[in-house]
Amino acid sequence: MKKLVFTVTNDLVYDQRMIRICTTLQQAGYEVLLVGRKRRHSVDLITQPFRQKRLFCFFDKGKAFYIEYNFRLLFFLLFQRFHLVCAIDLDTILPCYLASVLKGKKRVYDAHELFTEMKEVVIRPKVYAVWKKIEAFCVPKFKWGYTVNEPIQNILLQQYGVQYEVIRNMPYRQPLENITKEPFILYQGAVNEGRSFETLIPAFQWIEKELWIYGDGNFYEQAVSLVKQHRLKDKVKFKGAVLPSALKQITPKALLGITLFENKGLSNYYSLANRFFDYIQAGVPQLCVNYPVYQQINQQFEVAVLIDDLSPQSIAKAINTILNDPAAWQQLHQNCLKAREVFNWQQEEKKLLQFYKAILQ
Repeated sequence: MKKLVFTVTNDLVYDQRMIRICTTLQQAGYEVLLVGRKRRHSVDLITQPFRQKRLFCFFDKGKAFYIEYNFRLLFFLLFQRFHLVCAIDLDTILPCYLASVLKGKKRVYDAHELFTEMKEVVIRPKVYAVWKKIEAFCVPKFKWGYTVNEPIQNILLQQYGVQYEVIRNMPYRQPLENITKEPFILYQGAVNEGRSFETLIPAFQWIEKELWIYGDGNFYEQAVSLVKQHRLKDKVKFKGAVLPSALKQITPKALLGITLFENKGLSNYYSLANRFFDYIQAGVPQLCVNYPVYQQINQQFEVAVLIDDLSPQSIAKAINTILNDPAAWQQLHQNCLKAREVFNWQQEEKKLLQFYKAILQ
């Protein structure tokens, strides 16, 4: 049985994308191990079909965390038996490269996003320079890889000469029955820099529905401060990170989903957020940025209202327009029900299985 190791820097419990990928490969006959981090407040791991391992670090964030985690991950990998190791994003690529070379094993790069083009990296020149050097050194040495859309695929080909596959992150298609809508608007996912919370939260001064935020991240404290600053504690509710199984029950109840990114860094501009497909699968219309990949999908199935201007006033106007037009909302909802039959993991996992079969056969 071929042994595959996947590496991330996050807590494994809430990583729906990696749970799907690892489950598919485990059920296909591979022996899969997913490695992540254990934080001081981490909840217990949930039993999955695949093996899981979390590495504890003394440092929780910043440069010290990345250095410590990379050393711990390299040491861990050197004492693991595997046929292939897969680095998820750039922050675990260096130990995966070194371990694969030292052990003479195959390696894959999962470029979930343009890591060096994330806002929190782009706006810090010294941080950007370090990650860019790691990217330029490592990526050309990863012959095999995949990413989430064609624009990122093309950028990696142009910059590093690697021809990666496109495997999008989509939820499982599940039944939608007896769903009762509740009067809230939903943001689910990481509460990180670059997600337009600076304009999304103030917009709720002019919106009569509540915004429920499910998730955690590096902008969480600033988001809480924005709510206090604009006196919106009765309108904007922070629900924290919840288990994927619980979120699947919550999402279909929302009136509207939110997928917004600032146009700072190509990672945001060429993003294809997990939540975009989660809303579709749940039959929930959404407000979304008018960036190329979302625009392309929306031309196929109009599931979202796309906006260019991310000012608070424009966001409020767009949301109120949707909510005040039941016929338009219903049409978006029906389009989601059609799109969910196409955009689901049962379809997309076929590409994943073919990808690994070609490498490991």
